[in-house]
Amino acid sequence: MKTKPRAGVDYYPDGFQTPPPRPWPLWIQIGVFALTFTVLQSLWALASGTALERIAVDQATVAPAAWLVNQLTPEMQALAVRSSIRAPGGGINILNGCEGFEVLFLLTSALLVAPLSWRRKAVGFFAGVLLVWLLNQGRILVLFYANRVDKELFALLHGTVAPLVIIVLVTIAFVFFLSKSNNTQQSESESLVGKA
Repeated sequence: MKTKPRAGVDYYPDGFQTPPPRPWPLWIQIGVFALTFTVLQSLWALASGTALERIAVDQATVAPAAWLVNQLTPEMQALAVRSSIRAPGGGINILNGCEGFEVLFLLTSALLVAPLSWRRKAVGFFAGVLLVWLLNQGRILVLFYANRVDKELFALLHGTVAPLVIIVLVTIAFVFFLSKSNNTQQSESESLVGKA
């Protein structure tokens, strides 16, 4: 609870009388991270074949990707057909696991154990959803065009390169967000102490 300073009462850098929450011990953070990721991944596996999967794969992933293909190369005449982008000369299938949720689950698990306020965690989550979706759309476009040109290149990009690139970029964004959040919290704390 924030109050005006009184003689003989300790105040913390954030201007509050109560000590700030301490981060969880590392072993608890690792356990919560692993458990959260496992639960999210298991729940998503249970959604296989359901309307939720159709919305996530067909409508939120395939349809926008087909639209982007047509914006970039209108002559392709790409069509979103359920979980496939079809076009004369070749297309691709987007299956459960190709929609980017695994990376989103990793990010969600990391945000849950991060030493951030719940408000900052929510901001990070929604920004992360957008980032993962954009990166995955880019990945699908690259895979679509690679599949039409060189099947071996497609296999390399699909199985190794693209997933690693997305994980690295999301990790960099997470670390950046975490450092900015800590700087913001520290600046707010210092300004509160200065006003006291």
